[in-house]
Amino acid sequence: MYKVAIVGAGIGAEHLAGYQALPERFDVRCICDLDASRGGALAASGGIAHTGAFDDVLASDVDIVDICLPPHLHFETCLAALDAGKHVVCEKPLVNSLADADALKAKVEETGKVLSPVFQYRYGLGAAQFHALDAAGLLGTPYVATLETHWNRPASYYDINWRGTWAGENGGAILGHAIHIHDFLTHFLGPVASVFAKLGTRVNDIEVEDCAALSVQMESGALVTSSVTLGAANNTSRFRVMCEKATIESDHAAYAPAKEAWRFLARDPYTQDAVDAVLADVNAPLSGYAGMFSELADTLDGRAAKSVTLEDGRRSLEFVTAVYASGRSGMAQSLPIGADHPLYRGWSP
Repeated sequence: MYKVAIVGAGIGAEHLAGYQALPERFDVRCICDLDASRGGALAASGGIAHTGAFDDVLASDVDIVDICLPPHLHFETCLAALDAGKHVVCEKPLVNSLADADALKAKVEETGKVLSPVFQYRYGLGAAQFHALDAAGLLGTPYVATLETHWNRPASYYDINWRGTWAGENGGAILGHAIHIHDFLTHFLGPVASVFAKLGTRVNDIEVEDCAALSVQMESGALVTSSVTLGAANNTSRFRVMCEKATIESDHAAYAPAKEAWRFLARDPYTQDAVDAVLADVNAPLSGYAGMFSELADTLDGRAAKSVTLEDGRRSLEFVTAVYASGRSGMAQSLPIGADHPLYRGWSP
């Protein structure tokens, strides 16, 4: 049983529901939020304590500090929680530069604690089906893939003053919205070799980008395109991969594309029965935050697990860095990115 404090009652409400789905593994002790009304209401809904003081959380006996604050606050709060001897869960984007990610890595190595960035989209039946078929050798080499993050964000979305700004969000749709589907690239298809990016602000009057078109090459040779906009009529996420032996298409749920079953169509019709037989044996696992937190508990228990690692968080930020570098230079950007890169310490203009 791991004791948890959630810092930030916005998206923190969804985190609370994820922990509450695992009552035998987590005990959420506290909601920390400066907004006494919002934080107090969330705390009351779960019958738990509320505080407006982060120092109270650090001085408490909780095992995990779950950070659900605006992005520009992540780095310092992660460092403070690690220094206080806590494991850390942190919403995306983890931090605002590769330099900060590497500083967190050093702190994790110093303290011996676990830091798990949030990529809850990875968890669900569709993802489990993909992994099972891949392990059975029924997918083969990926050839091409398409990713879509087509969401609707009206002007009112930016009424919260830190949204849509470089100072508050440190990025736009690439950093705050498409980061989840781009995590699918490395999670399902392996390392990224290069990216060419076109970025634009076309939907709302904001500082950061809200549209993007990306051309990506994976180390495997697979070619990927990613289309991103916050100006769609509804909210849709889609991941489609054409492999040597099958074509895969995710569910289209915007915020949980791996939760429901995916479609797997064998290129050789005679092997569809083998694909269907593997799929029939895949049971629906926990999805979303509950799925992520379950894997985290397994990691903390010392068991083999598919938890999100600090390296996963850094890899996502490396991709973000490459996208912004390409978007500004008009040239493809190769990965990996080291400490000598001009944007290593941040991509904010």
